[in-house]
Amino acid sequence: MTLARKTQIALVLTTLIVFVLLFLAPKTNSGKQPENKASVLNVSVATTLDSFLNTAVNSLTAEDKKQYDLLLKTATQSNLDTSFIPVIHFWDQLKRPDLASFFVEKIADKVQSSEGYLKAGDRYYFSIKFSKDETEIESLFQSAMRCYSKAIEKNPKNVDSKIQLAACYVENGKDPMKGIGLLREVEKIDSTNIKLQLTFAFFSVKSGQIDKAIKRFNKVLDIDPLYIEAYLHLADAYEQQGDKNKTISMLTKYASLTDDAMAKQEVLKYIEQLKKVNN
Repeated sequence: MTLARKTQIALVLTTLIVFVLLFLAPKTNSGKQPENKASVLNVSVATTLDSFLNTAVNSLTAEDKKQYDLLLKTATQSNLDTSFIPVIHFWDQLKRPDLASFFVEKIADKVQSSEGYLKAGDRYYFSIKFSKDETEIESLFQSAMRCYSKAIEKNPKNVDSKIQLAACYVENGKDPMKGIGLLREVEKIDSTNIKLQLTFAFFSVKSGQIDKAIKRFNKVLDIDPLYIEAYLHLADAYEQQGDKNKTISMLTKYASLTDDAMAKQEVLKYIEQLKKVNN
């Protein structure tokens, strides 16, 4: 992995600091892998997630289960929209973002707002990377898509939900062209949306269309010259193409603009390494 890509990941994780702090530690799978994957996919998503939740609850220590049961009972009996927050914190502390997401959706069901379902969808979506169980990953994708769809139903102008729903279609691999179609719909309405352009760019990188990715990352800088992380993405793209000079140029631009002293130091160090290659 190039330093440019490592730095990108570090920057992305900075925006997800809660997840980084809570969930980077290894965890064991919570459920037994089924012999027949197809049969599992025919089970409702809610039932599948319930099974993961039940397995996790049954695995708690006596003290933790006592605490959880009390938190859940209190939340269930409360009329407050935010009543499940303590339950969410409980699972967050146990490094189970998947189960925390389940209760974020319960809050969304109470509030019935577009933003609430967007938040629930995001929690499901970002928890996918922490699951090692393929059957649960499928359930998390479906749950995220369900929440994003509800967010759009509540507010058809919720662009972030449309972009994230598109990302799920593409990354889940079930209907990638439908995801691309959603992104193109958004582009017709809001072509200057940074998240949209980045999503297009990342999909291009994933599919090996580096030239298209470079155009999208440059589009991001046209829209917002201060979005300097785009220089890191460009550096990585050029490095994948084997263009050392452009890689160095992009990294140099980033280093000259960033206020992050640690990132700057690492980037400058890598620039020096690149200059020594084949010299």
